[in-house]
Amino acid sequence: MQPEVSVEPVIGWMVRIREGDMEAFRLLVDMHQARVIGTISKMLGSEAEAEDLAQQVFIRVWKSAPRYRPTAKFTTWLFRITRNLVFNELRRKRHFADRSDELAEAVERPEREPDRVLLEGELQRAIQEAINQLPESQRMAIVLRRYEELPYEEIAKVMGTSVASVKSILFRARAELRERLEKYLV
Repeated sequence: MQPEVSVEPVIGWMVRIREGDMEAFRLLVDMHQARVIGTISKMLGSEAEAEDLAQQVFIRVWKSAPRYRPTAKFTTWLFRITRNLVFNELRRKRHFADRSDELAEAVERPEREPDRVLLEGELQRAIQEAINQLPESQRMAIVLRRYEELPYEEIAKVMGTSVASVKSILFRARAELRERLEKYLV
């Protein structure tokens, strides 16, 4: 996890971005792009899609700069934008997937080989697939906690809920992941 930058530069950049300063926007993107792409990638399971959606996140930041108010950490605001766009994309994909179930069933899975490297790759794919099958709120909470290492309080702000609710969501998500990955837990 990258440490949160001192508040002053980010607020200053947002003020400059509000005024149309492309250099401030570039600095902001450079600082946060990797985390946004990583979060989206974990949510969608695709690095290429993550890069495309991250561009949309930063376009939204640019367009929303006049309305930005530093009432919480900048990353909380940024991850809330990210969350909303990811959920929109997941709903769009689900709608598309509902119409192409027959095609999805026709895709073949590669044969498993007993080689250790392949087994480790299979485990990573199984973990990502299990995460992808979680409900959206559980998936977002897991990604923000496990991969972004955000505290419960910040996850609650990003998700627009209480800390108790975040803990409950994470408990259910972890239980479901344990169940789905049971054959790998020895």
